[in-house]
Amino acid sequence: MVFQSPGDICFRIFGFPVYNYGITMALACFVGVYISYLMFKKYNSDKDYEIIFDFAVWILLFGILGARLYYCFLNYEYYAHFPLQIMNIRQGGLSVHGGIIGGVLAIMLGARKYKLPLLNLLDSFACGTCLAQAVGRWGNFFNSEAFGYPTDLPWKLYIPIEHRPSQYLDYEYFHPTFLYEGILDVLLFAVLYFCMKKFAKLRSGATFGFYLILYSIIRLFVESFRVDSALDVLGVPIAKIVSVILIFIGTVILISTFSKKQAD
Repeated sequence: MVFQSPGDICFRIFGFPVYNYGITMALACFVGVYISYLMFKKYNSDKDYEIIFDFAVWILLFGILGARLYYCFLNYEYYAHFPLQIMNIRQGGLSVHGGIIGGVLAIMLGARKYKLPLLNLLDSFACGTCLAQAVGRWGNFFNSEAFGYPTDLPWKLYIPIEHRPSQYLDYEYFHPTFLYEGILDVLLFAVLYFCMKKFAKLRSGATFGFYLILYSIIRLFVESFRVDSALDVLGVPIAKIVSVILIFIGTVILISTFSKKQAD
């Protein structure tokens, strides 16, 4: 099976282009918020779960802002020369790691303002986030970006020559890393759903800890295929470094969570 993007523009309204990337991100946001709401409602029925929709807008705004600023930081040479392009996200340019940071910050603020249990919120939004990421990766497909090394495997992705790195201009087909991560994110949701059933009531925060660890492992795997990592530190892609940091944070959360319950 050969994957090929139909193009970045879905349709036009009075000559104004509506991009596939933007539509995909909107769908990803809806899926993420709605699944998070359902999970919080299911395991926190004694709380005012409807209020999630009140501050979900802020979570989305903080998440998108974090995702964009993080992406611009990784590509600072370009945006230093074209600063007006920082606000142009219709054609892509959002980082998952930046979105996680911004989203977590908004959840922390929302939990404090609305007096909701922080760890329970993080658990619920972890479930919604991994499905949102699965949907959002198709935005990379439409933009012909974030692909892997050249390949002749049956499941390959055709990349137009204008989107190929200079060292791979003679290659047409590449690893569809958007598909790899999308499938793994769906499997991650299944794991997190099980974690919610097992730990949501007794070990709040465990699902979020597992999310940080498992998603970071997924990201390390996918990054091993990528040819377009934005920024390296001593030859190591920054995405891999951040993933290792998140694995450490997730491990600390799990140790803390399970230690407290064992002490009880």
